[in-house]
Amino acid sequence: MAETLTLYSYWRSSAAYRVRIALNLKQLSYVTVPVHLLNNGGEQHADEYRELNPQESVPVLLDGARIFRQSMAIIEYLDEAYPGGASLLPSTARERARVRALAQTIACDIHPLNNLRVMQFLERDFSSPAVERERWSRHWITEGFRALQALLGDNSSMGLYCEGDSPTLADICLVPQVYNARRIGVDLAAYPDIVRIEQQCLALPAFEAARPENQPDAPATPV
Repeated sequence: MAETLTLYSYWRSSAAYRVRIALNLKQLSYVTVPVHLLNNGGEQHADEYRELNPQESVPVLLDGARIFRQSMAIIEYLDEAYPGGASLLPSTARERARVRALAQTIACDIHPLNNLRVMQFLERDFSSPAVERERWSRHWITEGFRALQALLGDNSSMGLYCEGDSPTLADICLVPQVYNARRIGVDLAAYPDIVRIEQQCLALPAFEAARPENQPDAPATPV
């Protein structure tokens, strides 16, 4: 039996979105503690939250008294600590290496360049208007998706999902990034495998329940 799992989350955070998907695929119940990244200058900067996570970011997962930070580490912890539900990494070393590489293409190379604190820095320190910040984000998502599409389409181990016919860490990272791409108007026509896999994932209840608009802290009318 799992101890009480508590997820500090923000409805639109890509990293928190990943962990929500993983929790659902592992069939683990959890309590959500919303951390609004914009209210009052960002609740993640409050002293109390900073003690929980010195990086002042979400997500944070509490498993009983244990504290876990960083979405990728949290997801692998859940997979190792809770063998029930879906396996989030494949069984062979080669397959695991490919899944991790795809996931890191998104989580390390695409997402950090267009997350909230980067956008706020560009606005605050360089006076970049919204149109320029969105152009910045579209550029780096497009560059990343170009490579990701090539990595997917050029490998016979792609099945219904990024690797084989079961969702893995790679798909968990992919879906939130496609959400971001759609939100800022990235043209996805050049990435058919990415779009197909996203739609395959969103047909699963675990992915559907994790969607930003389905979170308890989501506004009634998302903007």
